[in-house]
Amino acid sequence: MVNTVIMGQGYVGLPLAQGLANTGKQKLVLGFDVFERVVNNLNAGISHIDDISDAELATMIGQGYRATSDAKDIAHANTAVICVPTPLYETGEPDLSYVVAATQLIADNMSPGTLVILESTTYPGTTEELVRPMLEKGGRVLDKDFYLAFSPERIDPGNKNFKITNTPKIVGGSSEESTKRALAFYEQFIETVVSAVGTREAETAKLLENTYRHINIALINEMAMLCNELGIDVWEVVRLASSKPYGFQAFYPGPGVGGHCIPVDPNYLSYEVRRRLGRPFRFIEMATDVNTGMPAYVVGRVQNILNDHSKSLRGANVLLLGMTYKPDIADMRESPSAEVAKQLVEKGAITKFYDPHVEVFKHHGLVIDGEKNLDAALKAADVVILLQNHKAYDLDDIVKKSKVIFDTRGVLRAPNVVRL
Repeated sequence: MVNTVIMGQGYVGLPLAQGLANTGKQKLVLGFDVFERVVNNLNAGISHIDDISDAELATMIGQGYRATSDAKDIAHANTAVICVPTPLYETGEPDLSYVVAATQLIADNMSPGTLVILESTTYPGTTEELVRPMLEKGGRVLDKDFYLAFSPERIDPGNKNFKITNTPKIVGGSSEESTKRALAFYEQFIETVVSAVGTREAETAKLLENTYRHINIALINEMAMLCNELGIDVWEVVRLASSKPYGFQAFYPGPGVGGHCIPVDPNYLSYEVRRRLGRPFRFIEMATDVNTGMPAYVVGRVQNILNDHSKSLRGANVLLLGMTYKPDIADMRESPSAEVAKQLVEKGAITKFYDPHVEVFKHHGLVIDGEKNLDAALKAADVVILLQNHKAYDLDDIVKKSKVIFDTRGVLRAPNVVRL
C-alpha cells in the first residue's frame, strides 16, 4: 500500500484525491492545504467545490482520505503532487509563488525516494529550472533520492461526461525512470495515460490546448462585433457553419473568457516566448486584447440599448443574470461577469444580480448582495443582461417579465431581446 500527499485542495487537488482514494490502493491520501478553515471543513465532511458532494467526501474519508495543514505529514508520503494555483501578477507576468512554497515544503519534509509531480499549469521549463533545483538542494540526486515529473491537470469543473478517471493524462518525467514511475502512479486510477518525451513537451502541450481555445474564442468574439455592425446574426452564422461535418469546430461568442485556464494559461506561453526569444507571440496577444475587451463591449452595447429607449446608463437599473464563468456551477474564477459589473457601477448604473449559485458578489472592493426575488428584480430593471445561462433560469418567464434583455449567450429570441 502507498501514501500520497496532494498539495492544494481546490478544484484540481480535491478531485485528484478522490480519484486516488476510490482506487482502494492507497493506505493514506493526504490533502494538504494552508487554509485551516478548508482543512477543518474537509475533515468534517464539508466540500467547498461543485464537483464533489459532501456524501462523496464522506466516502473518500472512509477510504483513507484526510486533510492536513501540518507540513510534517508530507514525510508519510512516497508520492507528492503539486496542485496549487498559478495566477498572473497585475503586470501579466506569471506568479509562481504558490509553486515555490509547495515545492519548498516538500523539499523540507519529504522522505528519500519520493516521487514529486507538478500539475500546476506553468511555462515550459518550470519543472527543470525551478522545481528540480529546489529538490536537489542539500545534495539530493534525481532518480536516487527523488523522482520528478510534470503532468498537466485537465479538470473541467461541472463537466458531467469527463471526470479525472476517463480524461487522458499526459505525463513527462525529468528522466526515463521518473517518467516510468509517474506513469505507474496515474495508471492506478486513470484509464488512458499518455507518455511525453520530457517535462517541457508536457508543459507546452497544456498551454497549446488552452491557447487554441483562447484564440478561437477571440476569433468568434471579434466576428460577433463585426456581424453586429453588418446586421448579421452571428449565432445563425455559427449554426450554419457547424453543419459542415469536417474542418470546422464551433466556438461561441460571449461577454469574455473566464475560469482558471483560458484567461491565464496562454499568457504563460506568451511570457516565456518574450523572455527567451525576445519577440511576441502575436496570436496570443491579439486574442488577449479581443477577449479582455469584451466586458467593455457588452457595457457599450447596453448603453446603446438604453439610449434607444431614451434612457441613460447612469442611474439606470441594470440586472445581471449569471455571475459564474460556466453554467450551473458556483465557480467565479476570472469570470467576465465580474468586470461587466465593475464597469457598470463605474458608469453610474444601479447594478444588481441574480444567480442561484452566488449569494454575494465580490470583485476588487466591489460587494453586491444577490437579489432574492427574481420577479421583483426583473420588474424593476430597465435592462436585463443574460451573462450566464444557468439551467435554473426559466427563460420564457424571464423574457415575459423583462422590459428589454441583452442576451450574450444567444439563447433567446423575442421582440424585447437584443442578442450579442
